Amino acid sequence: MATATPPYAAGILTAADAACDGPPKARELFVAGVEAFAARGYHATTTRDIASRAGLSPAGMYVHYRSKDELLAAICRFGHGRVLELMAAAAKIRDPAERIAAMARDSAIFHAEHHTVARVNQNEYRALSDGPRAEVVAMRREISALHLKAMRAGVRKRAFRVADVDGTSVALLTMCHDVARWFPTREVDDPRRVGDLYAELALRMVGAA
Repeated sequence: MATATPPYAAGILTAADAACDGPPKARELFVAGVEAFAARGYHATTTRDIASRAGLSPAGMYVHYRSKDELLAAICRFGHGRVLELMAAAAKIRDPAERIAAMARDSAIFHAEHHTVARVNQNEYRALSDGPRAEVVAMRREISALHLKAMRAGVRKRAFRVADVDGTSVALLTMCHDVARWFPTREVDDPRRVGDLYAELALRMVGAA
């Protein structure tokens, strides 16, 4: 039996997202959860809030997610997992400047295209229960480690001129994550434009030749 067209919401899901796999109602709950957590925060959001956004009764949510904690965990795994995948792919680029530019570009584009998901990821992951939170924290650390390794490799090969490698790595990652806070604006609404700009800024910050 054919499934309904999955819901794609601006700043949440795109047509290419693996999170769109699965039953249509599960996808609708995913979108509803992102919208509710972004609007009200995890603790102020009730199961009823999420279910009503998806056109379900509160009990209907439990068919797909056993709790709002499980839903938040799914959202955080999706967002952090995608960024980790992008970083790992960029880490394979041999040229140091191209590698650090790709990390900035791809992260900035993700945080623009999925700005609502990214805001939930950054602001609400601490509300997760111990097990899921530890999983997400591990992904965050791996993202940071991949970026720092790329920075150190560039300095070692004298492709970068950076006095504080650790601090610059944190600054670059934070800069890309912060895209989710302000995107979009009336003047800037193209994720690719943001990605290209942030790649250029990254190269300037590391003093690439």
